[in-house]
Formats: sequence, structure tokens, C-alpha cells
Amino acid sequence: MRSHNAHPNSRRTFLRGLGVTMALPWMESLSVWGDENAKPESQAPVRLAVLFAGNGFHSTEWRAKGTGKQMELGQVLAPLTDFRERMLFIRGLYNAEALKGNIHSSQTGNLLSGSPLANGGRIRSGTSFDQLVAQQYGPSTKVPSLVLGCERSVPGIHKNYSLLYSSHISWSSPNCPTPLELYPALAFDRLFKDDAEKGDKSVLDAVITEGKRFRRDISSTDRRKLDEYLNSVREVERRIERAGKNGELQGWRPTLDKPNIPRPADGVPQNIAEHMRLMCDILVLAFQTDATRVCTLKLNNDISYLRFPHLGIDVGHHSLSHQNNADYLKVNQFFVEQLGYIARKLDAIQEGERTALDNSMLMFCSSMLTGGHDATQLPVVLLGGGGGQIHGGRVLDYRDKPNRKMCSLYLSLLDKYGIHLKEFGDSNQRLAEV
Repeated sequence: MRSHNAHPNSRRTFLRGLGVTMALPWMESLSVWGDENAKPESQAPVRLAVLFAGNGFHSTEWRAKGTGKQMELGQVLAPLTDFRERMLFIRGLYNAEALKGNIHSSQTGNLLSGSPLANGGRIRSGTSFDQLVAQQYGPSTKVPSLVLGCERSVPGIHKNYSLLYSSHISWSSPNCPTPLELYPALAFDRLFKDDAEKGDKSVLDAVITEGKRFRRDISSTDRRKLDEYLNSVREVERRIERAGKNGELQGWRPTLDKPNIPRPADGVPQNIAEHMRLMCDILVLAFQTDATRVCTLKLNNDISYLRFPHLGIDVGHHSLSHQNNADYLKVNQFFVEQLGYIARKLDAIQEGERTALDNSMLMFCSSMLTGGHDATQLPVVLLGGGGGQIHGGRVLDYRDKPNRKMCSLYLSLLDKYGIHLKEFGDSNQRLAEV
């Protein structure tokens, strides 16, 4: 019988079919994840996910104090209660350049870079730190960086700044925001289909023959893991097919009560809860298969017109953020629930002695602390162990510290990926506590 470690493609294991390449999750039977950046004991890689929610949070309920299981969370963060020991709550950091315009666009376009923004109709920011990680690790994966969104980009100019800044937080270069994928079907295809275009045939149907053959050569534990993984892929496929059929309008109100053209079968889902959940599942699949190690998920724009009928709220998010009421708090919690969902899914994926959450760094942020445009301190939560490099259960408060730069945080996080820069954005110092 053939040795498991001698399995073809043992450096990274795939199932292949017509037009489909499906990477498989970490398995004890096989030496996978191998590449020039991997550790010799074939540990799973460290992933980075950045989740963004626009328009800030409730002014009195974005808070945390204490340590470990005794950490007390404000109501906004209640969905993360189970992860207090794996969480860093960071407050007091800010981007000095973001304060110049004091509007959504000027506060968002440089959130992940700290760079000066061009105005007057020109477009220029800075390469964001997530894309620096992608440049380092992208050649090792099928998709160098997966940038997902749940709300369309906003055109136009607001107070001399392009609204493009409000719609993009990930920048591949100072002049180029990273392309944003809004369609779950196309994001799914990028992970599994060789032509990155949606086809008629199911991904699993395309690889079923090789999958059965592969299954014979792995341990019983890995067979269970393989079955669970393939079932999750099938479920995402089915939900993508169903997405949008209920016809709920979540964003800007159109001038027609009913559409005057047929709805495309595989467009952006009109149920925002389903849309976000699909994107969360695709992020998890991407990490689980090592299709990418860097994912940025923009849940909404910083000037957001999303509506939330599933929460009983029929007010646009931007307007809601200026009310700071119970409905705004409810929407805040809905966004944080997406982070909790991803963390829970990753924590259920075992990768040797660690879980996929232990091997990930999840950063949740916004470009303002409150809906009143307060960017003098930015909301940041880190979840996950970063491959054993991050120790959670702590609150880090920099409000009275001399080094309050967001870019100092990014320098610290880049270090954990072996990317050691003398400076980034407006900082040349690290945050030693991170």
C-alpha cells in the first residue's frame, strides 16, 4: 500500500477535476502546507483576516476592561464573550492623517496604511499592511489576497475627497485599491475553479472521482475531516444558489417599487444577513484550504446605505450611526456577530495541536470610534493566536501613551509574518505589548 507521506502533491494536497483545483485542509496523514516559508515540522501557516465595519460604534457600549474570563465587555462586543481569553481589546490608537479632513473618506482611505490622501479629485493613498503580507505570502497560494465586500463602491466626491476612499480599505499600491469582490459565487470560484468564472458544474461533482480514490489513502480521522470539509463546501454551493431569491432590498432605495428587468440568477444577494454569512464562510474555506492566507472583508462602506429589515430596522446605516440609539447598538452587534461566527468556525478546525483560530490573526476595526466621526481613537479588536505569537485576554490602552500610532500596531503585526520594516506609514516604532 502506498505511504500517506508519499501521496502525490504531498507538499500541498489537491483534488483535481475538469476546470477545478480543490486544495484540501491540514491532515495528520499527509505532510502538507510545505513551502519555502513553512516551518520544518509542517505546521499550518499563520493567516491574516481584516474585517471592517463602517460608521463606528455605540459611544458608550464599545468598551472592555479586566483580563481573561473576567474581562467585562460592553454590549457591542457581547457576541465575543466566548473568546475573551483569545482577544486583545486595543484602544487609543489613531491615524494622524485621517484627522485632516474629518469626514468619512479622509478617515477611511488610509485606515490600513496611515498615508496622506490626495484630494481635489486625485486618488492616492498608500499600500495597506494586509497587502504587504499578501506580497510576501501570495506566491505560496492560489489566491494571493482575497478582498471581499458586502456593499457596492460609492462614486463621487465629498468635501474634496473621492468617495472611493470610503469604499476601499485594502490598497495594492498607493494609486490602486485592491479589487473588491461582492459576488459570493465569483469569490467561491476563485478558490476552486481554474478559470475563476462561475460554471454550471458543481465543484464537488468535478472532483468526486479523485476524491473517492484519495479517501482510501488517509487515516480514519482524516476521512471524517475530509467528509466534514466537503459537506461544508456543498452547503456553501447550495446557499449561493439560493441567495437573493427573497428579494429584500437592503441598501439605497430605488425609484421603482419593483424591478423592471429580470433579476440575474447569481448576483449580489439581497438579504444582507445571508450575504455577510456567505462571505464569512468563504473566508473560512479559503483559510482551511490554504487557497489564501490573507483576506480582507469589508462588511459595509464607511458611508453606508445598508438597511437591516431582518433586525426590524428600516433606516440606512449612515443615518442610524448619528442617532446612537438602541437600533444602532443592535446593528453594531450584528457586525460583531460576523467576527464571532468566523472565530467559532475556525476554532472548530483542528490543525495538529492547534486550531485554525490559533493559527490566525483576525483584526476587527472601523475608521471612527463613534458615528459622530470621532477618529481621535480607533476601535480595534484582535482575535486568534497568530500561531502562538499573540496572547489574548488583555486590554491594551494607549490613550495616555506617547506612541499612539495605528501604524505602530501594523509594524508589530508585520513582524509576526517575518516582515521586518524600519518604518511603515507614519511610524518607526512597534507596540511592544502586542
